[in-house]
Amino acid sequence: MPLLVKICGLSTRETLDVALESGADMVGFVFFPPSPRHVSLEVARDLGRQAKGRAAKVALTVDADDAMLENIVETLKPDLLQLHGKETTARVRDIKAKFALPVMKVIAVETSADLAGLPGYASVSDRILFDARAPKGATRPGGLGAVFDWHVLAKLELDLPYLVSGGLTADNLAEAVRVTRAGGVDVSSGVESAPGVKDPEMIRHFIRAARATEELMVR
Repeated sequence: MPLLVKICGLSTRETLDVALESGADMVGFVFFPPSPRHVSLEVARDLGRQAKGRAAKVALTVDADDAMLENIVETLKPDLLQLHGKETTARVRDIKAKFALPVMKVIAVETSADLAGLPGYASVSDRILFDARAPKGATRPGGLGAVFDWHVLAKLELDLPYLVSGGLTADNLAEAVRVTRAGGVDVSSGVESAPGVKDPEMIRHFIRAARATEELMVR
């Protein structure tokens, strides 16, 4: 089964094109001002047009209200909404219903106790993304380059498609997939030369490593 590859936090035409040409399945755009990867609606419109028909466009938000989501949906025309905040199951359900778009809820993981709310979120989401829990005092929930203990997901039984994120690089993604049995990988800081600055060669290297891992999975 193909391994889904998502490159998140893209903010320039040049790096988006590298991700698209290298075969990314999903490209993510961050709408969260505290993040160094945040993009304006104007930039998002331009990047969305560039990505249209070449990869699934993902809009990442953090506890966004309906007005903000409406602006994002109208401007980017995303294929998927990624909810990276503290949205409740009811909020996730309402967003999906209101905007008629697939939703991927992010679950912050540090210990197995963090999976307690998973059944509820799985019942209202189309995908789940497991990311490392941000340390106390962090100004944003993801993109921090932290790795969580993948063995927390080793015995996971989830019918819903899920991805793994958090400190992934070309060097460790194969092990992450082996342990978690995730159907997809999501990277942001792991393909950057500095916070928010995507590195073209690191993007290419990550996607090549993902495809090599995919081949091993098939054997």
